[in-house]
Order: sequence, then C-alpha cells, then structure tokens
Amino acid sequence: MENNPPVVKTNEMKEIGTGSTKLTVRKVKERIFQSAVLVWFGIFSLVIIYPIIWLGLSGLKSNADFFLNTWSLPEEWLWGNYQAAWDAGIGQFFLNSVFITVTSVVSVLLLGSMAAFGLSRFQFKGQNIFLLLILSGLMLAPQVSLIPLYKLLQAVGLYNTYWALILPYVAFQLPFAIFLMRSYFLSISKELEESAIIDGCNIWQVYWHIIVPMGKPIIASCALLTGMNVWNEFMFALVFVEDSALRTIPVGLMNLRSQLNTNFGIQLAGLAISALPMIIAYIVFQKQFVRGLSAGSVKG
Repeated sequence: MENNPPVVKTNEMKEIGTGSTKLTVRKVKERIFQSAVLVWFGIFSLVIIYPIIWLGLSGLKSNADFFLNTWSLPEEWLWGNYQAAWDAGIGQFFLNSVFITVTSVVSVLLLGSMAAFGLSRFQFKGQNIFLLLILSGLMLAPQVSLIPLYKLLQAVGLYNTYWALILPYVAFQLPFAIFLMRSYFLSISKELEESAIIDGCNIWQVYWHIIVPMGKPIIASCALLTGMNVWNEFMFALVFVEDSALRTIPVGLMNLRSQLNTNFGIQLAGLAISALPMIIAYIVFQKQFVRGLSAGSVKG
C-alpha cells in the first residue's frame, strides 16, 4: 500500500512525457511543412517577378549592352529609352488602350451588376432560360464571330472607331461578369434589403446603397479580369481598326517592332510601359480580387 503512490506518480510522469513528446513532434512537422510552403511560394514568386524585373532593366540598355550583358545590370542606364519609346508612338497607343479599357470595364460593371442584381433577387417567368441565354455567351469563341462582326460594324458605320472595339469587348465580357456577380449577390442576406425597403428605400436605392457596397470584392475581381482581357486583346484591335491613331497597345507594339527592328532597348522599354498598368492594378486590388473570387465560388 505504501508503494502505490510513487507508482501512480511514475505513470503520470510517463504519460506527461509522452504527451509532450507528441506535441513537440507535431510542432516540428508543422514547422517543416510551413518552411516547405514558404520555400515553394518563394521560388514561385521569383519565377514570376524576375522576368518583370529583367524586362524593366533591359529597357535601359543599349543594343550592344543587351547582347553582351543579357542577364546583368546595364553598364549605362539609358533612361531615354523609355522617353524614345513613348515618343515613337507608345504614348498614343497607351492612351487609346486606357480609354477603351476604362470605358469597357465601366460598361461591363454597370450592366453586369444590374443584370446580376435582377437575376439574384427577382423571380419572374423564364428566369432560368434568360440566365442560360446569358451564360451561353461563354461558349461562343471570339474568333468565330470575327467575320460577322466585321461586316456588321461596317454596315452600321462603326468600323475604324473606338466603338468598334468597345462594343464587342463589352458583349464578350458580360456573360462571365454576370455569372460571377450573381453568384456573389446570392450570398448577401435578403434581410438587409427588406429592412431598407421598410425604411423607405426603393429598388434602385437598395441596389446602389446596399448591393454595390457589399459587392465591392466581386466587382473589383470582375474589373481586374475584364481590364486584363481588354488591355491585352489583339485580334479585334488588329482587324476592326485601321487608323494608326486609334490603335491599342498590342497592335502598336507590333508596329513599333517593325519600325525599331534594330533597337531592342526601346522595344523592351515599350513592353515594360504596356505591362505596367496591369501590374499596378493587381498590386492595388489583390485583396479584393482574392476575396471576391473565393467568396463567389464558395457561396454561389
């Protein structure tokens, strides 16, 4: 009887020791996993960031420096290459792309958010058919509609104008934007709208003061996706516009290459200028972009 208490204490100490050992092993495994994840994402980030840095630095090199010191820093920092690229036509192409992209994005967000609000909040006959008709636009490839659109734009007198690009861009970007925003709006509680209506708000005020502010993450996501697609689009910009004063960045860079086929520093400077707006947009709106896509995909 007198020897029992020490035996019990010994067993308790063994159990405590075993538990602490398991806890230590678990912490070590968690740290190894976290370190592996950090290393993986560090390498992935380096793979993405390094080409952008190389592009910006190569735009500061001369031709000889570009070929002899391709992967090193410029021996002579030629900041004038960016000014030369801008004066060679990139400035006009850049402003054209900004106008077309901003107009297209605003149109897609305005029309898409109103359509998504109606489809997510109102019940009417043929609602599902109407939604299917909108989503069927995702199945239509832009390449298939190139010739019909070309003839249509010529018939209505919009060929070789800004609207020859803006209207097709809006039409092809709307279905996906409506799909994303509708999925997100369905997750917004209807009690908020009912409370606002009781307080005297009409449908437009509910949309503008409740749905739009609460839907900022998905609206930012749609704005980034639409802006990226419009900014980088090449086929429509090449076919629907002939005047060099109306061309956008992708087509303008192709023309710049033919004009400056011996000066790679200026060409790369033009490429860096064209990539800068989208890089800045993703850095500024990255949180809203991730929140909007993740919430819309889970709650929709």
